[in-house]
Amino acid sequence: MSGILDLLNSDLGKQIIGGVSGQTGASQSKTSDVLTMALPVLMGAMQRNASTQQGAEGLMGALSGKHDGSILDNLGSLFSGGVDNDVLQDGAGILGHVLGTKQAPVQNAISEKSGLDAGTVSQILKIAAPILMGYLGKQTRQQNVSSANGLGGLLGGLLGGSSAKSERSFIETILDADGDGSVIDDVAGMVLSGGKKRSGLGGILGGLFGKK
Repeated sequence: MSGILDLLNSDLGKQIIGGVSGQTGASQSKTSDVLTMALPVLMGAMQRNASTQQGAEGLMGALSGKHDGSILDNLGSLFSGGVDNDVLQDGAGILGHVLGTKQAPVQNAISEKSGLDAGTVSQILKIAAPILMGYLGKQTRQQNVSSANGLGGLLGGLLGGSSAKSERSFIETILDADGDGSVIDDVAGMVLSGGKKRSGLGGILGGLFGKK
């Protein structure tokens, strides 16, 4: 299974980066940097939430309903003339649910690492969140995922945890600095501690995503 960061290197990913860049006014390289840091962090938070039965059922419901992947079928329409306000509100809701009170600190940390102002980072994430959910919804259908265990496996696979190191993209290998196979561990550590590794997945994400 390809990792979530491989999405950014695909034709679809390039279309997403170009569209988000055009919407926010940020350069495509900066937009790519923000998404490279943010997508694994958001997915790691979703994986944590999906580790409970209630959380998994809630996420499965969203992925089989509103976020079934249809948003990916017409990205040209999504980005032409500016992203619809309903999409931005949906993105804000997703970010609020996933990150809770840590949303602003995460955005500020990504802002510092990327060199973009926090307001632009916030706009990028609001657009990216519904697209990410749509991508997960489409993957859920394609992989015939219908259970909490299956959803956890899907998220883990997309984060790169189940892939051999030689099969992961170059950027994932760089991010997984300690070679433990946990890209989310290293991304969260870099984003939130200025590049210095902290106490690992339990410590970093336990504090960051403790809100259910």
